[in-house]
Amino acid sequence: MNFMGKIQKKPQSEKPVAAKKSSQPLQAVKGTRDLLADEIWLMERIRVKFLEIAFAYGFDGIETPVLENTEVFARGMGRATDVVQKQMYSFRTKGGDAVTMRPEYTAGIVRAYYENGMFNMPQPLKLWYWGPVFRYERPQAGRYREFHQLGAEIIGERNAVLDAQLVQFFWVCLKDLGITAITVEINSIGCMVCRPGYRVALVNYFRQDARKLCQDCKRRLKESPLRIFECEEIRCKEMAEKAPQTVDHLCEECHDHFREVLEMLDELEIPYHLNARLVRGIDYYTKTVFEIWPDGKPGFALGGGGRYDYLVETLGDKSAPAVGFSGGVERIVDELKNINAPIIRNIVVPTVFLAQLGDLGRKKSLRLFEDLRKVGIRVLESFGRNSIKSQLKVANREDAPFSLIMGQKEALDGTVIVRDMASGTQETVLLAKLIPELQKRFTKTSMQLGDKTAV
Repeated sequence: MNFMGKIQKKPQSEKPVAAKKSSQPLQAVKGTRDLLADEIWLMERIRVKFLEIAFAYGFDGIETPVLENTEVFARGMGRATDVVQKQMYSFRTKGGDAVTMRPEYTAGIVRAYYENGMFNMPQPLKLWYWGPVFRYERPQAGRYREFHQLGAEIIGERNAVLDAQLVQFFWVCLKDLGITAITVEINSIGCMVCRPGYRVALVNYFRQDARKLCQDCKRRLKESPLRIFECEEIRCKEMAEKAPQTVDHLCEECHDHFREVLEMLDELEIPYHLNARLVRGIDYYTKTVFEIWPDGKPGFALGGGGRYDYLVETLGDKSAPAVGFSGGVERIVDELKNINAPIIRNIVVPTVFLAQLGDLGRKKSLRLFEDLRKVGIRVLESFGRNSIKSQLKVANREDAPFSLIMGQKEALDGTVIVRDMASGTQETVLLAKLIPELQKRFTKTSMQLGDKTAV
């Protein structure tokens, strides 16, 4: 049988058409940006200082996933808040789960507190964090849709001293970075006992002339009237200026708690301004709320926080008081630029080894250790060893350029032996002149080694 007549010729394949080249180069997604070298160095400078203080204050780190179940934030932050209603990046996975890209850390940390059984650990828990967060809002100076937050949380204690300590933590961090022209804005927004009465007073006040409120604030008046204080519309701000103040409606417990916080800030000589309109934009806050503003930039917060005594029980079946703060890393970077902070590309960590001999030498060494740490000198030691020889072996192993030897005689004389570990030469230096002498030696070593001193 002849099949040739049934065979059809294959059509010649057409040449692939090249995709039309766009004349418009691709750009970063709106509200995001590339971090280039100078900003990365400034961010690293912030991170190093933040971690240094977190370690000194006894905080351990935590990192939660960027993706959380949407309910973590909806229930934790409040369904009526602008963050939940307008700013979250939420979507459904292929499996149908409702998830959200982290808009803040605190709710996720409390979720982790439950899921990892952290309520069984010794309380309070002191946790620090650093990482990216995502909010859909209009990009503007210091505000992006992807940005970074640093922060700290203390869970499991309600004492007012912890509120003051977290203010101090953030304050000291900014000051040590060179951002000195700052003010703490602070308020108390009460608790479940006194806030309902204040809410009634607030609603009654705004209802007198509700037609002047913007559409968002008319909604807030029904759902969360304290949010009206955050509105930037001029008419709403003018009405808010004469609204009842939270501090006039505090119960006795909240009043005493707030007084203690302010007294501790006075003791720490941290200047603050009582801001009766400060409420923060998240529903979980109770009692103390605060922000830190650069002088001359009202409303441009470098960060803030407050107490959230009910969030733990909102997300689970246990109760634990808590307080925390967060800072906007990009905003801190911008402020460092504004004050012309130097961009340090080589982070030099001056290091010495501190050796001791005898009980008195060991006691004096503990004090010397702290004096050196305060001026930024990293101190290695092996206090558990008594032999100078064995201690200097550790110094060699750790590659410390200089060793300080504090024995009985030196402790009595107020001196210390400085040994150059490379040459083996040593000399006796008065304790009062030790730090300038070390700084001079490190400067000389740095000039000799150049960029090799970078860590």
